[in-house]
Amino acid sequence: MTWKNAMRRITLVAVTAAAVLGATAGQTLAAPPPSDVQPQVVGGVRAAQGEFPWMVRLSMGCGGAMYTERLVLTAAHCVGRTGRDTSITATMGVVDLQDPNRTTVRSDYVYRSPGYPNGDDWALVRLSRAVDVPTLAVANTTAYDNGMFTVAGWGAAVEGGGQQRYLRKAQVPFISDSQCREAYGQLIPAEEICAGNWDDGGVDTCQGDSGGPMFRRDNAGEWVQVGIVSWGYGCARPENPGVYAQTSYFAPAIAAAAADLT
Repeated sequence: MTWKNAMRRITLVAVTAAAVLGATAGQTLAAPPPSDVQPQVVGGVRAAQGEFPWMVRLSMGCGGAMYTERLVLTAAHCVGRTGRDTSITATMGVVDLQDPNRTTVRSDYVYRSPGYPNGDDWALVRLSRAVDVPTLAVANTTAYDNGMFTVAGWGAAVEGGGQQRYLRKAQVPFISDSQCREAYGQLIPAEEICAGNWDDGGVDTCQGDSGGPMFRRDNAGEWVQVGIVSWGYGCARPENPGVYAQTSYFAPAIAAAAADLT
């Protein structure tokens, strides 16, 4: 199994995270997962400036999305334990991480789901100040846990590749829990949602996309987050879809934690 930080889903230009961000390696679970599980966006295209304005790049080599004007929703496996943390830099407002108009803000606190590492792969990073950036709503119903999803991130564009300077995006179709369990017996159906091209692969998140959002349009035509990039075997392999923390399941807990951090 590969976590998507430092390796997994959306693959972009072959620029390492260190070169682009000066990032340190992404953090992992207490017991490291097998080395073949990775996250980044593979098989996608470059996103347009302003297309996904709530996207965030975190300096440990993960992605995230603005949940409130001061909180970034990301994956639990990207961060350390709950508590004061000023080590993370969040970059936002741009698709090009070297854009001089980018906004960068340091963290001051991290909240990691208390259920992690036994599932519950979500966390909130509180920034040291509020930012004037749009937020991404989190799905609190399973009504949107199907169909075609969009993923975006600065992760690798190919399995084992470098993380990217420019934000990339791709579309991935929903994979049912029953089909996903054919690939991953350890799937937690209530907490995880799968997406990808089952037969042919070729499109996926990849290393460096961990913590980033998977999203789609709701009935009002607005973007809503349905998943958090979590893990998978390799990147864009046939019959090995991406696995995402299912936000409809965690929405109440995320909202409660966010209220305490306000």
